[in-house]
Amino acid sequence: MSKTTQKNLFYGSLMDMLDTNDSLIQLANIIPWSKFDDEFKKYYTGEGRPPKPIRLMVGILLLKQLKNLSDESIVENWKQNPYFQYFCGLNDYQASVPCHPTELVKFRNRIGKEGMAFIFKMSVELHGEAAEEPQVIVDSTVQESNMTFPTDGKLAIKIIIHLIRIAKKENIKLRRSFKKEVKELRILLRFFRHPRKLKKAMGAMKRLREIAKITLRDIDRKFEDNMELHLKYAESFYLYMRVLSQEKNTPNKIYSLHELDAYAINKGKDHKGYEFGTKASIVTTKNTGIIVGVAAHQTNIHDSKTLKEVLTNATNNRTTPISEAICDRGYRGTKEVTIDKHTIEISIPGTVLKRDTPEQKEVKREKFRRRAAIEPIIGHMKSDYRMARNYLKGFAGDEINLLLAASAFNLKKWMNIYFYAVFLRDISLLMRAMEEIQKSILLLQYLFLMKNLFAK
Repeated sequence: MSKTTQKNLFYGSLMDMLDTNDSLIQLANIIPWSKFDDEFKKYYTGEGRPPKPIRLMVGILLLKQLKNLSDESIVENWKQNPYFQYFCGLNDYQASVPCHPTELVKFRNRIGKEGMAFIFKMSVELHGEAAEEPQVIVDSTVQESNMTFPTDGKLAIKIIIHLIRIAKKENIKLRRSFKKEVKELRILLRFFRHPRKLKKAMGAMKRLREIAKITLRDIDRKFEDNMELHLKYAESFYLYMRVLSQEKNTPNKIYSLHELDAYAINKGKDHKGYEFGTKASIVTTKNTGIIVGVAAHQTNIHDSKTLKEVLTNATNNRTTPISEAICDRGYRGTKEVTIDKHTIEISIPGTVLKRDTPEQKEVKREKFRRRAAIEPIIGHMKSDYRMARNYLKGFAGDEINLLLAASAFNLKKWMNIYFYAVFLRDISLLMRAMEEIQKSILLLQYLFLMKNLFAK
């Protein structure tokens, strides 16, 4: 699958069929693919089946994020799109899928957060000096996990279902399955917000917890004679008991059985009271709007406590230091951050000072008005680059998805800049041609007038 210069006997190469001015083609030509080979070869042992080319796997991951597709969809679309195939390093068209969708999962796990951080750094370097602005904008958002709105009743029912599956798998006969009762209690949970039926709903939720604990104790007793099975499910049973024992004000609550790292975040939105996932911080340049730093936070810490981590990431992706970070009022409490003996000033909107001159006041107004430019960038990352809902599991999946979304945004920005440059060049050529045509028309009119003059 590697890109070669040898011609095919039966049909031409992809470059003979594609538009060389296409922004995706130009992006493929400017990305330093050899750096990925040098960086990621350490993750391969050289044993077993020959691996897929690194450029192919990195290219598919970037295309998946650029086009907002799932693993299954990008593999199918890759087979149908010759531009995708050229982007991934192929010289001739291939009429079969490049890999199984699960190989993308294995590649993400193979290179991990460090590999994704290297890809993101490359996306920043593509913009050159435009990504080296001394002033940056910082903001935080929520990257929601792939989970439903959690309730105690839902979690109890899921635990009961999991326990019954364990019993069937290990051929354990339970004293009672509670199948019919659970079905009736599930119906009562629907009326939780009805004032007259709230008491029944509360009783149903309490009974579901009791059923889950009864089933758990029943299975645990049967495992006492078998230490191997007891150790096998000890972690799961501990998790179930922790969920069934937690109360309203319990710290570090569990909201999902498959996303243990998700926590509740109240952003004060009218349409969404709480968001369940992880907090993500983003750093962009002030004028060019290039994402230069990102960080996912494992705990729900105050915004002012996130600056150190995200600004460190931004500093590592640049060659010049950051002088000032512009934030909103949610970052109050921190006036400066020191990274590698370099101090970054934190600017937050405040009251107008009497000693400020009119020029200083206008500079502050312009600076804090510009701060709002990061909001649509976050919106695009969520709506266009798969950050609205993270389908990758665990906190490692949160970090990987955030880095890929930021990389896709930077690559798309580079493609847009190239497209407009070509568009403006075409317009200038058209204007030049129109000027030449207009000159020719004026010359013909002059010659026609001179001919009529001499004829008289």
